[in-house]
Amino acid sequence: MPPQQERDVEELIEALDAAHRETSRIQREMFDAIAQMDRLEIWRGSGARDMAHWLAMRQGISQWKARRWIVAAHALEHLSDLARAFSTGELGIDKVVELARFASFESEAGLIRWATFVSCAAVRRRADLEVRRAIDDVRDAERARFLNWWHLDDGNRLGLEAELPAAHGAVVASALQRVTETLPVMPGEEDPICAEARRADALVALCSSRLADDADADRATVVVHARLGDLTATRGSAEIEGGGAIHLETARRLLCDGRVQTVLEDQNGEPLRLGRLSREPSASMIRLLRHRDVECRFPGCGARRFTQAHHIVWWGEGGATDLDNLVLVCFFHHRLVHEHGWAVRRDGGGGLRWIRPDGSAHRQRQAPSEPAAPRGTQLVRAGPRAPT
Repeated sequence: MPPQQERDVEELIEALDAAHRETSRIQREMFDAIAQMDRLEIWRGSGARDMAHWLAMRQGISQWKARRWIVAAHALEHLSDLARAFSTGELGIDKVVELARFASFESEAGLIRWATFVSCAAVRRRADLEVRRAIDDVRDAERARFLNWWHLDDGNRLGLEAELPAAHGAVVASALQRVTETLPVMPGEEDPICAEARRADALVALCSSRLADDADADRATVVVHARLGDLTATRGSAEIEGGGAIHLETARRLLCDGRVQTVLEDQNGEPLRLGRLSREPSASMIRLLRHRDVECRFPGCGARRFTQAHHIVWWGEGGATDLDNLVLVCFFHHRLVHEHGWAVRRDGGGGLRWIRPDGSAHRQRQAPSEPAAPRGTQLVRAGPRAPT
């Protein structure tokens, strides 16, 4: 680096450090003001529930951060060394807020030296371990738990939002991660950036598995509205009641493994009749299917978890719900058939033929053939050795 450029870089670094010190000084003054306003209870009559709520609305920060700031503001009034390290920029606001949770007059000097050389995450972890969690905090987290869902994008997508106590959330995250690691990757989603999409697949797989084990006949009735003839045509649309429009192939996949009630309508949208419900394989038939096929029947797949019954000849096209017309496929290959253009057919001998989207037959990789022997030689296959 040229000398002039080195000097320019040094000046930039010095300017950054000076700005940091000035920012820290102002933030220290802000914390003084927060402590005074909390004692005066200035939030009363302002439409806020408490000081943390008022501060969150006023400063545009989360209530979690507002509560931490308030606690730190009061603690710094008694922790002179930590207050000095804050105002001079020796420690940034994140480390100061965490140290203020558990530092004492006797320990603050040593904690400041330690915090200078560790990350913010390390300081927070120590604070979490040092602070005895009040039972009221645990109860608040329990009461605040929620799970909501809503339809968006004209019903083409479903949004989910949830907040759980940390212990419960760890169970959910661990289960989703374990399932994610077992699911095959959909075509075009090999990049690590698609990890979020795979976690979404894991959630669907977990819920599908739970419903499959439920003995209640009404465990998952999904009402699909479709125009008369659309479900057997190549064009048209379908709609999930309470949801939005879905592709016909998605509707056909739902008809394979869910208890779906189809409401047939005329061209004016008037209901004509309710579709049959006997399409769903019985529990005994599913047991026979799993006993016969054991695993996903796509060549070489072998998946045994999250498998589903697929109608080879679609039920709406006259296919019967019997073992000859059913095949066990995993969640991944079921989607390949319906949403990615693959097909499966049973040949005259009872075997299965898998067909690619371009119409070509899928063939398993053949085992390497035995090398041909040189002319004039005779191959002798080795057999068991005779006892000596």
